[in-house]
Amino acid sequence: MNKNELKPASVFEQFAKINTIPRPSKREEQMIAYLKGWGEAHGLDTKVDETGNVIIRKPATKGYEQRKTVILQSHMDMVCDKLVDVSFDFDHDAIQTYVDGEWLRAKGTTLGADDGIGCAIELAILEADDIEHGPLECVFTRDEETGLSGAEGMKSGFMTGDYLINLDSEDEGEIFVSCAGGRNTTAQFSFQREEAPQGSFFLRAQLKGLTGGHSGDDINKKRANAIKLLGRFLFQTWNRYEGVRLAQFHSGKLHNAIPRDGMFVIAVPNEMKENVKADWNVFSAQVEDEFHVTDTQMVWAMESCEAEPVVEPAVARNFVWALQAVDNGVYAICQDPELNGMVETSSNIASVHTLETEINILSSQRSNVMSNLDNMCATIVSTFQLAGAQACSSDGYPAWKMKAESHLRDTVVDCYKELFGREPVVRGIHAGLECGLFSERYPNLDMVSFGPTLRDVHTPDERLLIPTVQMVWDHLLLVLKRI
Repeated sequence: MNKNELKPASVFEQFAKINTIPRPSKREEQMIAYLKGWGEAHGLDTKVDETGNVIIRKPATKGYEQRKTVILQSHMDMVCDKLVDVSFDFDHDAIQTYVDGEWLRAKGTTLGADDGIGCAIELAILEADDIEHGPLECVFTRDEETGLSGAEGMKSGFMTGDYLINLDSEDEGEIFVSCAGGRNTTAQFSFQREEAPQGSFFLRAQLKGLTGGHSGDDINKKRANAIKLLGRFLFQTWNRYEGVRLAQFHSGKLHNAIPRDGMFVIAVPNEMKENVKADWNVFSAQVEDEFHVTDTQMVWAMESCEAEPVVEPAVARNFVWALQAVDNGVYAICQDPELNGMVETSSNIASVHTLETEINILSSQRSNVMSNLDNMCATIVSTFQLAGAQACSSDGYPAWKMKAESHLRDTVVDCYKELFGREPVVRGIHAGLECGLFSERYPNLDMVSFGPTLRDVHTPDERLLIPTVQMVWDHLLLVLKRI
């Protein structure tokens, strides 16, 4: 298979165009302009709200004028991540894609199929003249990945439809009917720098090649978190040796990604340097065995480096103790039998960065139960506050609760069975979807979410299973005809 053979051709043509347009979260101006111009050039009613969300309306085909309006919704922004040795400017460069068997991938960067493929499906439907459907509203929200601020800023009345199909899910054959709410928690340690003790030897440690992944969808897969691993080694080292000092700690980029790599710089007494190096080798072997199923490409390095000012000892110690203590991973499983053992509550330590006089930490918490989300955030905040940091949680976004009765859900399931001869999985998702915010503004809106299969989103290993795009396309067109 080559790129010219991808089906449906109209969808992949739109996706190829989208991937030439820079669209990092919070910097989607070029994509907004593209969508606005595209809608107007096709003679369709097109509007941009004050937040930057775009809506393009298409009238019903003949004979479907009395149908209820269906909203198709995707987000226009993408997570921008790349391999450390790849030179790429997400504000200017086009994503370079290639076919790898049945998968579409990008060369050293995120692919942008989350949620560029949803946007491409919408544009292909808007452009088609041979699809049977009632009135359509195609909505493209901005800044979903860094806080859902596009959906948060959307005012009631921007959308007028009765049904909403969110095209931001990542498992073909699964129909999502609820999602987690989420909040971010930040912590900051303030300190003064000082010179390292006389006779100190400086070491730079680096860890890369972890699998990483989406902090919602992949949090239950027991993948390694670079911050927690590096913190574990530092905690072990502080307990074994006197006179250890911290100079730098850097890991992670995004609140919704499990960090894949990281580094720290420490100063140790000269007579202890070989012991610390030996400990690093032993620790790396133990961790590789611990994560031998999920993280098979770990790369560890430790080498000498130039001396530099270090963090004052009491703050460095508290920071290391906090990294060891703070919760990370799955906290609770859903008790509702209809949600089939889905993760209910989790936390992800997402990034740590050392500045001249500050260490800044970002983490994200998710839950389908808002009271437990508050509890999880309080746990993270209190851990850092006990260590002497300033910490607080954001307002976040709400969970989307499953409706007891849904005509849209029933239609989507029936159409799937008719097309593919099997039952789809109907379930909730631990990741956040904009449906949670829509459910607050539009309480009577009947919603589902589905999409083609994606793997390792939010990482440079992101890939799209090509045959599932045709399956989702066929499924969606039948739903639009039947609803």
